[in-house]
Amino acid sequence: MKEYRLVAWADLPAPYHRTAYRRMLTDMSHRHMSLAQLTACSGIRRKEVQQFIEMLDGRSLLTERDLSAPDSVFDSLRPLGGWLRKALNVQANDH
Repeated sequence: MKEYRLVAWADLPAPYHRTAYRRMLTDMSHRHMSLAQLTACSGIRRKEVQQFIEMLDGRSLLTERDLSAPDSVFDSLRPLGGWLRKALNVQANDH
């Protein structure tokens, strides 16, 4: 699932002068928001929200992140690996 965040404010074209679009901009200026979250908070149909996102993205006004990308197994084990490395170095130095 992708989430979007506004990186800069811009003047909106005439089709986007409704309060719901400004509300979405405000929400995205504070935090990353998914398409579903934007649809729910704005009351606008999903297709229209998608078109709005595409327009903003086309103007390079958004950053996005993908929350569905799985973490690497090794990334989640990194703290354990650091602890083991330290523990083994301490034991090797004691002998």
